[in-house]
Amino acid sequence: MFRTAVFAALALSLFAVPALAQPDGEQLFNQQCGLCHNDETMGPTLAGVSGRKVGGSGFDYSPALKAKGEAGATWTDAELDIFLKGPPAYAPGVKMFMAVPQDDNRAAIIAYLKTLK
Repeated sequence: MFRTAVFAALALSLFAVPALAQPDGEQLFNQQCGLCHNDETMGPTLAGVSGRKVGGSGFDYSPALKAKGEAGATWTDAELDIFLKGPPAYAPGVKMFMAVPQDDNRAAIIAYLKTLK
């Protein structure tokens, strides 16, 4: 009887867990991306990146990213998602090594990038 009561209480507590807050794209960007992308010293500025040709700003991109841009790739939500999930897998030899493995964090960062003009 005691075991059943404990199990029931545990099961009910699982339904009482509040919904987790959505990730904050600006905060994630500042924590994970801002150090390198705040100016063009370490990485390109990301203002206006959404819709821009891959490798299309004045930054000195890796040959792999330049090749993607020359082949017509643009930074759509899908391209950004693939890139952020694993930059070296997206473009071997790319200078960026930091990945954003969590789907919801990538989505939040991409949404924030779209606000940068």
